Amino acid sequence: MSETFRALLVTKTDDGQKSEIVDFNEADLMEGDVSVDIAASTINFKDGLALTGASPIIRKPALIPGIDFSGTVTASDNPGFKPGDKVVLNGWGVGEGHHGGYAEKARVKGDWLVKLPEGLSLEQAMAIGTAGYTAMLSVLGLEKQGVKPGDGDVLVTGAAGGVGSVAIALLSKLGYRVLASTGRASEADYLKSLGAEEIIDRAELSEKGKPLGKERWAAAVDAVGSHTLANVLAQTAYGGTVTACGLAQGPDLPATVMPFILRGVKLIGIDSVMAPKAAREEAWSRLAKDLDLKKLDAMTTKAGLADLPKLAGDILAGKVRGRMVIDVKA
Repeated sequence: MSETFRALLVTKTDDGQKSEIVDFNEADLMEGDVSVDIAASTINFKDGLALTGASPIIRKPALIPGIDFSGTVTASDNPGFKPGDKVVLNGWGVGEGHHGGYAEKARVKGDWLVKLPEGLSLEQAMAIGTAGYTAMLSVLGLEKQGVKPGDGDVLVTGAAGGVGSVAIALLSKLGYRVLASTGRASEADYLKSLGAEEIIDRAELSEKGKPLGKERWAAAVDAVGSHTLANVLAQTAYGGTVTACGLAQGPDLPATVMPFILRGVKLIGIDSVMAPKAAREEAWSRLAKDLDLKKLDAMTTKAGLADLPKLAGDILAGKVRGRMVIDVKA
């Protein structure tokens, strides 16, 4: 007789979807060669879209959402993992088409897992989560284009959110001078505590702007998209680099080619979902080395499975500051 465990299950209904905490049967988990006892999960913007049904993220009639989890391997048919290994999962369609992290247990493909790097706890890994891992991929994207701390300011948009908060902490520790764009003026002290030197009102960037503006920053990490990304590109200095990793304002890009053909600006796409394992391992290794864990702790709050439906609406409304760890046992 298989065991049951607590999970948040989203079920499609005639008029939308419903979410409820259930006792889920372990035998009903999907195929995979590694079983994991989940320690923690988190909530990202994408999770908010999935839990509210605001976007068709969930592709099954009934699914455990949650695109992230950390935990301990309990059984493995994969040669890369053994019982007792501490692991992290981000993306790979988990929480979209495969049962995800809002549960006490998971069964997944070992190829989707990364071993927890030394220096991080399972809870800290979820304080980082997809948002922080995406921020690290963005910083690596800037580095690979040759952006150095002495080149000029680096702008971070959506600064008080998860990606933005971690990006500021990483960039400031690495020696970059960081500008933070936010619509939450009350978060100025918080953003400066993470390492931002200047705060920019997002209203300066969120409306339709000129095809080319004054050169204001050498590089940028954008988690917002739409008019914001268009204006960021238009105000990036000659030869600068912008990483695009989110769509909090929208998926459109109402820009012109002017920044690219007149200033040689580079737009680098950041994909966290299907990034190859080598890129993931590099990102997690760098997070363990380059992220100030005191700043991570300062940007993190905790909640339980039952809090997720409300948090989903809050994160879409821009009301969640920094990062959120979900204790799946609570």
